[in-house]
Amino acid sequence: MAGAAVIIDGSALAESLKQDVRKRVAALGRPVHLAAVLVGATPAGEMYAQRQADACRNVGIDYELRKLPADVTQEQLKQEIHRLNADPSVTGIMMHLPLPQGLDATRMQHEIDVIKDVEGVNPANIGYVVYGHTIIAPCTALSVIELIKSTQREIRGAEAVVVGASEIAGKPIALLLAEQMATVTLCHVATRDLKLHTRRAEILVVAVGKPGLIDADSVRDGAVVVDVGINRITLADGSKKTVGDVDFDSVKAKASHITPVPGGVGPMTVAMLLRNTLRSAELLAAHQR
Repeated sequence: MAGAAVIIDGSALAESLKQDVRKRVAALGRPVHLAAVLVGATPAGEMYAQRQADACRNVGIDYELRKLPADVTQEQLKQEIHRLNADPSVTGIMMHLPLPQGLDATRMQHEIDVIKDVEGVNPANIGYVVYGHTIIAPCTALSVIELIKSTQREIRGAEAVVVGASEIAGKPIALLLAEQMATVTLCHVATRDLKLHTRRAEILVVAVGKPGLIDADSVRDGAVVVDVGINRITLADGSKKTVGDVDFDSVKAKASHITPVPGGVGPMTVAMLLRNTLRSAELLAAHQR
């Protein structure tokens, strides 16, 4: 039946989460302070940082942007991160990506204090997810789990397929689904027959960055489909459009639930960054008692 899927409203769910964060920030009784590091300012980076600042202020979180020149050395960036780690007034740290050429993002993420790592990108935090003792998980992965839970679909025991194996999306999503006791298949560039796997999925998460990768023929009837992809395409008339990795119009006729792009994972990821920032502050407050 055409148009059968329920559209998962990530924007509405994100607003609900932000309201909860706002209440908990106020109840904490001490400042929540996120310091963001931006190396080599660009118009796009500045705009993204401003949006983050607005989102933080909206829930009562103090936001500070530390700008470093594009020619900063790896050692200088490391020292700046260590200063933020040692600053008791800073309760959360994040680093804007991509970094300029010559800087190793993974090594720099490893330098961020595990508790203050609001993006959950320190390898130690990924390791805690593997062992089922999650402290702070990557924001995108958390947003996917929350979106799936909002459908009331039982995750435990479900056949879940994740397409895309990046370190910040696909792999952490697969780990969190496994933590929820789903039976998880992780597909990637070397997967021989993608449709063989995706057609089996009761829960299908796509995080590749390839528009139209998943069509209706790739999806099981009644599946929950979460589209993490964000792609800018040029239409025939020359105008630009933001789309996901899933052919939304065809798949929504077959799925039970589907996230739109934009308006699905994106706003939820912002909300998860705010929630992680609060969690860092709560963990530090508990440690200082």
